[in-house]
Amino acid sequence: MHFVLLPLPCREGMPLSPPAGSLVRSLHSVSAISGLGERLGSRIIAGMALPPPDPQFVLRGTSAEVHTLHFYCGDQEPDYPILFSGSSNGLIHVWNLKTRRVDTILDGHGGKSVYWLEAIYGRDRLLSQGRNQQICLWDLAEGRNTVTDSVFTENVGFCKSSLLKVAQGHWLMAMPGKDLDEVQVLELPSKTSVCTLKPEADAKPGMPMCLKLWQPDFGSCPFLLAGYEDGSVILWNLSGGKILSRLACHQEPVMSLDFDSEKTKGVSGSSEEVLTVWSLDEQQNLKVQKTHKLVNAGIADVAIRQDKKILATAGWDHRIRIFGWKKLKPLAILDYHTATVHCVSFSDHSRPSERLLAAGSKDHRISIWSIYNQTSGALHCPLETRKPD
Repeated sequence: MHFVLLPLPCREGMPLSPPAGSLVRSLHSVSAISGLGERLGSRIIAGMALPPPDPQFVLRGTSAEVHTLHFYCGDQEPDYPILFSGSSNGLIHVWNLKTRRVDTILDGHGGKSVYWLEAIYGRDRLLSQGRNQQICLWDLAEGRNTVTDSVFTENVGFCKSSLLKVAQGHWLMAMPGKDLDEVQVLELPSKTSVCTLKPEADAKPGMPMCLKLWQPDFGSCPFLLAGYEDGSVILWNLSGGKILSRLACHQEPVMSLDFDSEKTKGVSGSSEEVLTVWSLDEQQNLKVQKTHKLVNAGIADVAIRQDKKILATAGWDHRIRIFGWKKLKPLAILDYHTATVHCVSFSDHSRPSERLLAAGSKDHRISIWSIYNQTSGALHCPLETRKPD
């Protein structure tokens, strides 16, 4: 495995001044060979690899590709932070992040891949979506692990559903619909249909590939952002079931997207080598704000951390990339995995110093990282020296 540090602004692969701490010892050993010297401000010459730092820890034992991850980090004792992972063999692992071991294994998708997970009603209820065309509601309270309800999706694709809390005890869930280009929105827990979003016949965006429900303020009218097979992102108004804006973001299918409702801007990745940031203006028009060209093609997942400081991407090239969210400046490349990284997820710890990043891979492993955590007013990353914007 390798860890690559990037200067700002930069292109991937350029050198960067090393951080103080553990990498200084590495510089000492390197200097005897390269003549770089022991000065902290010395620059690492391009192509010279330093001994890479490891993730904070690694979770093993899924025995299958990890396709989705979801944290739940309760603050009240005896609650402890947990991580849900869904795998290609249809199993869901519930990881205890204190013991770093599996507490429970859930099997409810008939051996078909699980590719979306979301906690609902706290840690004791879980929604899971699988390739068996079922979205299951799990009861995990008091040691139980039973499916209490389910929704048939009528869709065999890989489009992940999206969940939005709209009132106390009430959620909206967007999921792929019966027809290939449809998105269906249900109210939970009643499972009442709210609307079916279907583009006009001449629009032809193809299948929805990724979904994101959001609302400007709690209690306000919700919207849906959907990435499609033709590379476009569409903004839907749920109250009228109409398209408000459509933006051509990519030449290839949109594999993933995330949205920052505070700054009204989002990010999307595709099977090409471009990461695109787009924004929503006051007239509810989507506009491309910035693009970043990657060395290697293929972004499987994107995630904006809850504090809106950093962005993480999961790459087909086995790498996790970290960007500053304000200006999309590259901060670091985490090159731990030996196969495609399918998913990334940030923890929802209330204490910033405890925030974690998890990445799941085709190599059956889940890497856990502690990066750019807010500590005593300073942004801290044990892996890199550059501050996010």
